[in-house]
Amino acid sequence: MRSLWISLISGLFLAAPTAWAQTACSCYIKGKVVDRETSQPIPGATVIIQETGLGAVTDTNGYYRIEHLCPQRYTLLARILGYKEIRQSLTIEHESSRSQDFLLDEEAVHLHDVNVTAQKTAALSSQAVQVLSGRELDQTRGQSLGEALKKLPGVTTLQTGSTIAKPVIHGFHSNRILILNNGIRQEGQQWGSEHAPEIDPFIASRVSLVKGASGVRYGSDAIGGVVLVEPAPLPTTHGQHGELNMVGFTNGRQGVVSAQTENTLGKANQFAWRVQGTLKRGGNLQTPGYFLSNTGTSEQNGSVAMAYRTRNLTTDLFYSRFNTKIGIFTGAHIGSLTDLEQVLASGEPYIKSGFSYAIDRPSQQVQHDLLKWRTTYKPAAAGLWTLTLARQFDDRSEFDLHRPRNDSLAALNRPELRFRLTTYTGDLVFEHKPVGALTGQAGVTGMYQFNIMNGRPLIPNFRTFAGGAFWIEKLRKDHWEYEAGLRFDFRHMEVFRYQNGALTSPVYAFANGSGTLGATYTINQAWTSRVNFGTAWRAPNVSELFSDGVHHGAAAYELGDPDLQPEKAYNLNWNTTYTGKRIQAEVDLFYNYIRDYIYLQPQAGPRLTIRGAFPFFKYTQTDVIYTGFDASATTTLLPVTNRGGLLWNTKLAYLYVQDIVHRQPLVWIAPNRFENTLRFELPVWGRDAQKKGEHAHWHDLYAEIGNLLVARQNRVPANSDFVAPPPAYSLWNAAIGATFPFGGDHGLVVSLSVNNLFNTVYRDYLNRFRYFADDPGRNGSVRLKWSF
Repeated sequence: MRSLWISLISGLFLAAPTAWAQTACSCYIKGKVVDRETSQPIPGATVIIQETGLGAVTDTNGYYRIEHLCPQRYTLLARILGYKEIRQSLTIEHESSRSQDFLLDEEAVHLHDVNVTAQKTAALSSQAVQVLSGRELDQTRGQSLGEALKKLPGVTTLQTGSTIAKPVIHGFHSNRILILNNGIRQEGQQWGSEHAPEIDPFIASRVSLVKGASGVRYGSDAIGGVVLVEPAPLPTTHGQHGELNMVGFTNGRQGVVSAQTENTLGKANQFAWRVQGTLKRGGNLQTPGYFLSNTGTSEQNGSVAMAYRTRNLTTDLFYSRFNTKIGIFTGAHIGSLTDLEQVLASGEPYIKSGFSYAIDRPSQQVQHDLLKWRTTYKPAAAGLWTLTLARQFDDRSEFDLHRPRNDSLAALNRPELRFRLTTYTGDLVFEHKPVGALTGQAGVTGMYQFNIMNGRPLIPNFRTFAGGAFWIEKLRKDHWEYEAGLRFDFRHMEVFRYQNGALTSPVYAFANGSGTLGATYTINQAWTSRVNFGTAWRAPNVSELFSDGVHHGAAAYELGDPDLQPEKAYNLNWNTTYTGKRIQAEVDLFYNYIRDYIYLQPQAGPRLTIRGAFPFFKYTQTDVIYTGFDASATTTLLPVTNRGGLLWNTKLAYLYVQDIVHRQPLVWIAPNRFENTLRFELPVWGRDAQKKGEHAHWHDLYAEIGNLLVARQNRVPANSDFVAPPPAYSLWNAAIGATFPFGGDHGLVVSLSVNNLFNTVYRDYLNRFRYFADDPGRNGSVRLKWSF
């Protein structure tokens, strides 16, 4: 297998020896904004893409550049106070870039107020940022956030069965990955492997991934990276707009419907609003050989957003509710040690069933509420102030397989575990005006959190106070951009724990600093290279310190360690991208050293309890290194009149993890992956026909077939798991799609896809339920999107 990976790596580097860049969303638009009368450049003008909210501000010579774009049709708005706004449609096909200049006319009579809104990623420019938006994001609709992120290089998922997935970035997951939901740090019961992010992906117009330690900008815990779930900016012009998405899946017979609509109010469009909602229902999933009992899912989600804008002040309010019920595979809950050993030895589930939409015990019910208020203020003679306040409430109930023996208690159907987490956060950030070529920002953050648990003991109640302050500066000079930042965070946690019949209240106080230093060198218009060194740290959470009992959702017995120390991470990243006419490619090298790394270690044998026999895991600590690379490339093999053609996309992820204290590998590390896709895109006949004044037919048609090869994870400690890692597997996928004219300018987007095309039997190493059953088989899907 080692020789196979060496040959694959060598072949990938030889295919593009001088150029590496982003695989998806690597196109860009550039141009110049000038005064129509004088032909002089207009610095400070804003160019915004209406569909995504991405934007850029022109430099002193009037030039702008918008990156991370996918091939599709866009509407560009150019605006600045004192000039009339210009709207221009533009299509990116498979060229590396498009140019679009703007000639602005001065307002003849009155200078109206212009509200400029844009979507920007607050990541450091020396960090690799990958984006899912536009058509790439549309092709993931209906899937969970973790599944959607798998389209990006270096990302996989940690699964608990077939219905729960959370993102894994460069081998890191759970509390080492921060998720920002509409600018708010997502706070839920994310410490469990089966605690997936409580987020409806339909609220996002783009999902950004920041790889590497990001503790300076985002605070403690950002060891492995940050996921930004970003809704589109609220509208600034009057008109009822909206979007309807419908998705159906064959495996599980799952259906998803999501809709949103938005508009503005007032003569000056100062008030804007948006309403969104999603419904999802699915039944038992099916492997190639059998159904997975009790693996249905149900969701009802909704959100409301409002904003009020004046010349110097913008204030907005956002509320969302995520509500889901998830069935847990019944075959993972086993009554005796003999039965458990038999299942582990045979690989066949103890319980099998047919198809059903019913969700019975064991199961989870999760409700997550987020309320956010943000105000930005820009004084005439100063920089930009942003104040963000938020409240989150996460209510998680976990139901055991067995009801109470008491009939009266059983009739109440109460959960065996219930966690209620309330979090208040506040952030104040100041971005100062440019001082020559120097720009920067500083801020303070605060959090108060308390958790109440009811039911059988697993973790104690606690409350936490946390705060931090940061300062980041950026300097641009010629082809170079330098940045540096510092941050300090503290965390104070008080735990309320019954021990030997008495209530004890141990207090844990942690504090540490983070730093970053990076540089970006723009070699030429197509080639950019970045290097970043960053530090981050993470305090042990309450589950790692005090878990002691059966974790129902994970079907495991977990034991914590109250003496755990904070993790300290040191991360070095080098990234280079190239965007040429026929080749777009990227390589990302990373090296992480983590002191006092906390992980869940499988123990020698299972644990027998009054609720059955379960695999036994214990939290422990060591020093580790995580190193490897992600490489991706897209090559146009056969262009078709510069408007389509045959494309080859390849992605390779290599990860090496070592426990340097015990000189051995770690468990639960993502295997290496190699993915290839051939995609054929036809010319945009419908748009050509419109130019000729004829009847328009379809456009943006594509067809693709791909293969994912996942290697066997051979680097595991001896006698460290209940069963050996599963063998390598290969999955084939296919898709086809097009856009048809159907009311409005955007038309009806239709796509069909099939995952696991040949119904391959396999088990993924990062699936916590691989001990008990196979992964799902073939899954076909149809997606419809109508924008109006």
